[in-house]
Amino acid sequence: MAAKPPPAPPGEKKKKPPRPGPPPPPPPVATAALVARVAAAKVFGLWPSSALAGLQPVWTTEAGRGKLTLDLSASKRDLPKEPEQHAQLLDLVQAEIDALVSSNAPITVAEATRADTEKAFGDPITPLYDGGKPPKNSKPDDVVRVASLAGFAVDATALPVASSASGPIQLIGRTSDNPKKKPETMVLLAGKKKQLSLKFSTQSTEASAAVPSGNMTQAASASQQAHRALSLTPLVAAQPKVVPRSSEAETEDEGEMVVDPWAVEGKIDYSKLVEKFGSQLLTPSLLERLGALAAKNGMRLHRFFRRGIFFSHRDLAKILDAAENRKGLYLYTGRGPSSAAMHLGHLVPFLMTQWLQAALGVPLVVQMTDDEKFLWKGEYDEKKGAYDLDRFRLLTRENAKDIIACGFDLDKTFIFSDCDYMGHMYPNVCRIWKSITYSTARAAFGFEGSSNVGQSAFPAIQAAPSFPSSFRIPLSKCGPRPDDACCLIPCAIDQDPYFRVTRDVAHKIAPKSHPLRGKPALVHSKFFPPLQAVWKSTSEFGYPEKYCRASVNLHAIELPQLR
Repeated sequence: MAAKPPPAPPGEKKKKPPRPGPPPPPPPVATAALVARVAAAKVFGLWPSSALAGLQPVWTTEAGRGKLTLDLSASKRDLPKEPEQHAQLLDLVQAEIDALVSSNAPITVAEATRADTEKAFGDPITPLYDGGKPPKNSKPDDVVRVASLAGFAVDATALPVASSASGPIQLIGRTSDNPKKKPETMVLLAGKKKQLSLKFSTQSTEASAAVPSGNMTQAASASQQAHRALSLTPLVAAQPKVVPRSSEAETEDEGEMVVDPWAVEGKIDYSKLVEKFGSQLLTPSLLERLGALAAKNGMRLHRFFRRGIFFSHRDLAKILDAAENRKGLYLYTGRGPSSAAMHLGHLVPFLMTQWLQAALGVPLVVQMTDDEKFLWKGEYDEKKGAYDLDRFRLLTRENAKDIIACGFDLDKTFIFSDCDYMGHMYPNVCRIWKSITYSTARAAFGFEGSSNVGQSAFPAIQAAPSFPSSFRIPLSKCGPRPDDACCLIPCAIDQDPYFRVTRDVAHKIAPKSHPLRGKPALVHSKFFPPLQAVWKSTSEFGYPEKYCRASVNLHAIELPQLR
C-alpha cells in the first residue's frame, strides 16, 4: 500500500500535485499535424517551426482528430480580408495536404543534441524554434528530434511522426451550426489578430513512429532552401485567384505573353504558364530527393535548381523512384542547329543535362533536329536549283562540338542527326503518326494552311526519342528490360507542347510493363533573358543601342565558373 504524503506544516495550505499533461498524440494524428503545418507554411508563407506548438489535444476525446492554431502575423503573403477568399485559402491548404498524402511524401527524422542542431541550422534559428528561441529549461545537451517533410525541417521532439505522409487527412469544422460559435477551421483577421485554426481528421492506420535515420546537416540545408522558396518561388499556382488583380490588367498581360515551340514574346508570367500547360512546380521535397541521389556521387544539388531556373516538371517523382530503385533510366535532350555557334540560352538545358547525367549515372541521347530547322528556315536556291538542306547538316556538326564541350560522359552519350538516324526511329515515328490526328496536331502546334506537310509531320519525329525502343543499340545496357527504361527530358518550358501530345499517346507506343506507361518525364527551365529587352527598356530613357553595347563591352569581366 502506497504511503500517504506527509501533512502540510501548520499554517500552510496543502499543495496539489501537478496535473499531468495530455498524452502524446498517436502517430497518425502526429503525422497529420505535421502535414497540415507544412501545408499551411506553403500557402501562407510561414516558417513551420515547432510542430507541437499550437496543437490542441483533441485526440483525447475525439479519436483520430487534432487541432492546430497558428499565428499568421509572420505570413509572407498579402492576406485578403474577404471571407470568400478565406475559403479559397483553406481550399489551397487542403490541396497541399492532398498533394503530400497522394505522393506519400517521405518524412525523414534526424536526432542530435540541441547544441549540434543549432550549429547545423546556423544563425538565425527562427525556422526551427517558435519565436526564434529554444524551449524554456532546455539544455545544450538535450536531444532534439527534427522531422523533414517537403524540405521543411520541423522540431518534432515530442511528436511521434510516421515515416511518410499517409492519410487521407481532411480539414473539418469549416462551418458552425451555432451562429454564436466560430468555426473550428477558419482564417481570423480581426484588428491586430491574425490567426489560422485547422481542425483535421485522419484515417491513417500507421501505428509506429519513424526511427531517426536522417542527417541533421542535410535537414538544415534543405530547410533553408524551402524557406527561401517561400519568398522566391510562387509555391501556390492558384494564388492569383486569392489576391486578384483587375481583370483589365490581367487581360492585358495575357495578351502580351506568347509561348510556343517557335516563338516566345512579351512579359512572361511563369505561374500562368504552369497553370496553362498543366505542369507542376518543383517542390522542396523533390529537390531534397534529387539532392540526396546526387550526394551519393559526391555532388551538390545544381545551382539551376537551387535558384529556381529549373522550376517546373512532369512526373519527376516517378523518375526519382526509378533512380532510387536502380531501374532503367535515360536522358533525352536536343538541339535545332540554326547557327554555327550556340549562345548562353542554348547552353542552359545542356548544362543541366550534363549535371543530371553525372548525378544519376545514366545514358543520354541528344537529337540534332537538322530536319526541323530545314523545314522551318530552309530555302530553295534558284541559281543552284537545290534546297539548302546540307547547310543545316553542316551546322549540326558544328553544334555537336559545342555540346561535347559541356563535359558529357562520352561512353554514355549518343548524339545523332535526324537525317542520318531516321531509319532506326522510323517504326516508332510511324506508330506516333498513326496515334495523333491532324486536328490534334493543329490545335497543339498552331499549324495553318500555309504550313508544309513536313512541319505537320515533325512532332512525331521529336517524340520518337522519348521511347527507348528507338535506341536498341545505344540503350542496350539500360537495365535487363531496355524497352521499359524511363525517359527524362530537361528543356525550356516552350518545348512542353511537343511532349504533352507525346504523353497523351505514349501508352500506344510503349509496352504495358513500362513504369510510366511510356510517358516521358520533363523538367522545365525558365527562359534566358535577352539583352535586347534591356536595350529596348533603356532606349525609352534616351540610351541608344550602341551606348548599351559599348557599356557592356567596357565593364564586362570574366568570372570563374559557379558551382
